[in-house]
Amino acid sequence: MSAPRAALLSRLKPDLYVVLILAMVVVASLLPATGAAATGFGWATKVGIGLVFFLHGARLSRDAVIAGMTHWRLHLLVLSVTFVLFPLLGLGIAALPAAITPSALAPGIILLGCLPSTVQSSIGFTAIARGNVAAAVAAATASNLLGVLLTPLLVAATLHAAGGALSLGSVRTIVLQLLVPFIAGQVLRPWVGPWIQARGKVLSWVDRGAILLVVYTAFSDAVAGGLWRKVGALDLVRVLVICAALLGVLLAATTLLARALKFDKADEIAIVFCGSKKSLASGVPMASVLFPAALVGPMLLPLMIFHQIQLMACAVIAQRYAARDASQG
Repeated sequence: MSAPRAALLSRLKPDLYVVLILAMVVVASLLPATGAAATGFGWATKVGIGLVFFLHGARLSRDAVIAGMTHWRLHLLVLSVTFVLFPLLGLGIAALPAAITPSALAPGIILLGCLPSTVQSSIGFTAIARGNVAAAVAAATASNLLGVLLTPLLVAATLHAAGGALSLGSVRTIVLQLLVPFIAGQVLRPWVGPWIQARGKVLSWVDRGAILLVVYTAFSDAVAGGLWRKVGALDLVRVLVICAALLGVLLAATTLLARALKFDKADEIAIVFCGSKKSLASGVPMASVLFPAALVGPMLLPLMIFHQIQLMACAVIAQRYAARDASQG
């Protein structure tokens, strides 16, 4: 079996990490944390979120972003799609009648639209598709660096447009739990970066473990607040269709824009994969900081559904790009 085909098949399988996240939803639905246990999980979640963003800051290379800025047209397009087009589409979908967009899950679609791009899978798919990997590294890294600042601002702006708002307490929490650890990671990167890179596999599960903890805690609070009385199976099916349609629109838009602006094929690939994807790793902890505990569970459902769809769809697209004739670049 060829390497690209093997990579494709591995991407088409259900993501183990997503399976574990869904398992946390099931466990929280059956055995939600209450009382003192809920308080303990809440504090552990705060520590875990701080650790996740410290590691994000320590891992992300400023050199990659600075080096990539020479290709400013590509990065401007990716960032415009990620932080302008995507949020506008999310806001539009959330504003549709409740018969189309479930009202309990509409804020989660707004959050989805405001998140930064993924890093690892955007770069991985670009590599499989024989695209401009250096540009993908720079674009995805820049998206995540800017996302720490832009995502809370965009969520506040879009929620205000949708009739909601973030409190001053939320702003203070954002600074303390997201920005301060992230900046600390960036500042300490010259000293801790090599140690973190050398232990990447082990620390990736620290990241993931913290996010699993956030999901369990969030859904425990949501279940206690009557989540499954407000969100039914039909609502989940509707969000599945919405997420698939949203991804289709973004994939088409990034492809058409890249071609209209006369980017070559390698750049087009980087634009498509970096511009159409959203980060589960950033979205889960951000949601738990931006919103009250009882709201975080339903906020995360659209993101979890979108994440798995984007992996499967992009795996097929990457294989089709990789199979193109060598003369096409």
